[in-house]
Amino acid sequence: MNLIDAHNVSFGHGRQKVLQGVSLSISPGEIVTIVGPNGSGKSTLLRVLIGALTPQMGKVTQRGGLRIGYVPQKLHIDPTLPITVRRFLNLPLAVDQTQADEALRTAGVSGVADKQMSQLSGGQFQRVLLARAILGKPDLLMLDEATQGLDQPGSAAFYRQIEAVRRDIGCAVLMISHELHVVMSASDRVICLNGHVCCEGTPDVVSAAPAYRELFGSGTGGALALYRHDHDHAHDHDHHEAAE
Repeated sequence: MNLIDAHNVSFGHGRQKVLQGVSLSISPGEIVTIVGPNGSGKSTLLRVLIGALTPQMGKVTQRGGLRIGYVPQKLHIDPTLPITVRRFLNLPLAVDQTQADEALRTAGVSGVADKQMSQLSGGQFQRVLLARAILGKPDLLMLDEATQGLDQPGSAAFYRQIEAVRRDIGCAVLMISHELHVVMSASDRVICLNGHVCCEGTPDVVSAAPAYRELFGSGTGGALALYRHDHDHAHDHDHHEAAE
């Protein structure tokens, strides 16, 4: 059974339609990425899928008892507020030390529990948000432009971490991203959104689709190949380090 099914969903503000007739499904264990230009309704769709917004037409169905972990686009913490990573993970509900340690390890930031949130680098901060999202062992992990503000190597490393999280806890992943050069290789399926679903399929199918090229140009195919090269090289490097 699918984790989420959306059927013919429409949503808008006044006369302005943000989403029009969007249908999609998320299956257990898959990584799905939604791409689209600014203003295409990506974040709105995410909020509709988790139930924060009610569609004006259509229907969203979640599997019974579905556990969702959510990584926001950004989270502002006052730099003068003294709060350690460990205390942050206790918000809003306290978690035991073993849970906290396991979540930080899975997110790739084992050594930061005693650091102040304000002392973290951008990449560490996003991984702590990721750790918090996976504390409850979600069935579905949702990320809304979670690498915004990171440089390209930082983004690529973060997406590799997402693949590791999926492998470790077996969750499905639904990501929104504007970073076509890194996101495509990390996805099982890509949905191209521009108020409606323009095209969807495997990364290779979508990057070759006329609707996708009309929105993003044909240069992204080369970027995809370049990322795959970088990704494979980093993967080999990780294996080499592990062997040592």
